Amino acid sequence: MADANLVIVRHGQSEWNRDRRMTGWSDVDLNARGRDQARAVGRILREAGYEFDIALTSWLRRAEETLDIVLTEMDQPELPVQRSWRLNERHYGVLQGMSRQQAAREFGLRQFATWQSGYAQRPPSVAEDDPRFPGNDPRYAQLQPESLPRGESMQDTLRRVLPCWEEDIVPALGAGERVLVVAHKTSVRAIRKLLEGISDEAISSLTVETGKPIAYALDETLAVRWQRELIPTGRVKRLAQAALARWIHSNRSGNRV
Repeated sequence: MADANLVIVRHGQSEWNRDRRMTGWSDVDLNARGRDQARAVGRILREAGYEFDIALTSWLRRAEETLDIVLTEMDQPELPVQRSWRLNERHYGVLQGMSRQQAAREFGLRQFATWQSGYAQRPPSVAEDDPRFPGNDPRYAQLQPESLPRGESMQDTLRRVLPCWEEDIVPALGAGERVLVVAHKTSVRAIRKLLEGISDEAISSLTVETGKPIAYALDETLAVRWQRELIPTGRVKRLAQAALARWIHSNRSGNRV
């Protein structure tokens, strides 16, 4: 087995990812391709000999389902799982639920790009009576409303993720546990910024693809000794390519008039 003690994965593709909608805290499911991506991640980790002592994920279904599929493929379905709202995706405020094209039309391409890609730029917040405010979701009822976002910048998301990193992930790593994290584009970016020392300017352009695990070997001070993206090879690659071909074919068939 590789001597990595931390693996981070962005969840598989959802329907809204496919449609290029700003998903944020909206609780959407994986689509068929996303489930295939999750299975491929599990096979990659299993065939490379990875095993874990604990897994962490968000409170959103697309991440939870990805983790469940990964652990099933790895033959580790009973692995202890810790779920944290702090690992949820960035809350996109009034942009949440919009397609990128719709947001660009409504607010202007330059303004939309600034909100989407800037580090400290926050889109307009939703009102407290808006269904998109997490305080109106029963799942978050035990949390203080003031701690729940109505719209976040990338910097805001990092600040939200930081307590999970410091209080949950770091102690597990410090105890010698092997940790798997399945989260979202911006929460993965936040963890990678903490790990890799990525600048505020560079983090905005960091690509985080769905269903692509990244492994880290950390020393006792949690400095990165090495990191690598785990890519499918051999049989797993052929299975992933076949699944992608099926997904493309089914979408083309479904779009016929």
